[in-house]
Amino acid sequence: MPGEFALIERIRARARRRDDVVLGIGDDAAVLAPAPGQQLVVTSDTLVAGVHFPVETAPADLGWKALAVNLSDLAAMAATPAWCTLALTLPGADDAWLDAFLDGFLELADQHDVSLVGGDTTRGPLSITVTAFGLVPAGQALRRDGARVGDDVWVTGTIGDAAGALAQWRARGPASAKLRWRLDRPTPRIEAGLALRGLATAGIDLSDGLAADLGHVLAASGVGARLELGRLPTSRTLADHFAEPRRWELQLSGGDDYELCFTAPAARAFEIEQALAALDLPATVVGQVEAEPGLRFGTPDGGAYAPAAAGYQHFDGGHA
Repeated sequence: MPGEFALIERIRARARRRDDVVLGIGDDAAVLAPAPGQQLVVTSDTLVAGVHFPVETAPADLGWKALAVNLSDLAAMAATPAWCTLALTLPGADDAWLDAFLDGFLELADQHDVSLVGGDTTRGPLSITVTAFGLVPAGQALRRDGARVGDDVWVTGTIGDAAGALAQWRARGPASAKLRWRLDRPTPRIEAGLALRGLATAGIDLSDGLAADLGHVLAASGVGARLELGRLPTSRTLADHFAEPRRWELQLSGGDDYELCFTAPAARAFEIEQALAALDLPATVVGQVEAEPGLRFGTPDGGAYAPAAAGYQHFDGGHA
C-alpha cells in the first residue's frame, strides 16, 4: 500500500501548471504571481461522505464535484479561476480510487485552466477540502450586497434537478439518470459570471436552495423580494418525475444545483439575454426585488405560498 508521499507524487505527476505558478506542489507552500490590477478571490468547501454526497458516488464524479462547487463560488463573484489546493482525507491509500478521482477533478480543472498547486493528504473518514483562487479586475467582483429595489431576480439554467435526484436516492425507488447527472456533475457557470460583470447588481450560486441563497443576497442588501413560482425554470425531466407542490419544494429548498441567482435592473434585461444567449445558457426572470424585507412567493393562481423548509443548513440534518 503506498504511503502519503507516494500519493502526493501521484497527484503532482498529473497536475498541469499555469505560467503564473512560480512554485507548485512539492514545497511547504505554493508561490503564485497574480497579474497587476487583479484582485484575488478565494473560496473553500469541504465535502464529507454521507453528508454532501452518497457514499457510493463514483470517485470520478466526486472529483469533478469537489472542484465544481468551488468554481461555482468563483463564478458567483464574476472571477476567473486560476489555482486550487486539494486536501484529501482517505480511509486508506488506494491508487485506483485516487486515479479515478483525479480523472474527474483534473478534467474540470483543465476545462477552466486551473492549476492544482498544493494541499494535504491524511488518513481518516473520506473527506475532501478544496480551496480555489480566482482573479477579478479591481473593483469588479460581483457581491451579495448590491441588490436594489426594482431589480429583476434571475436564475440561470434549470433548478431542482439535483434535489430531485437526491429525493429519488433517499426513496430507493426508480431514479432518473439525467437528474442524477445534475447531482454528481454540476456545471459551474464561470462564463456566465464573467458575462454578468457590469450588468448584474448582486449574485450568488445556488448550493443550499433558491430560498436560502437568495435570502443571503436580500439580507446583505437590506431588501426583500417576491418570487413567482410559475416562472421557476424547470427541466422536462424534473416535471415528469415531480408534480407541484413537491417540485416547488425541491426547487426552493433542495440545493446542489450550482446555477447562478443574480439581480439586475430591468433596463438591462435585453443585454443580459444577449450575453447569456451567446453562451447558449438560458436564464429566467423569476421575481423582483422589493423594499419590504423578507422573501415572498406567489403561485400561478395568484395565491401565496410558504415553503416547508428554508434550505439546507449544516448541523441541522444532512444532504445525503
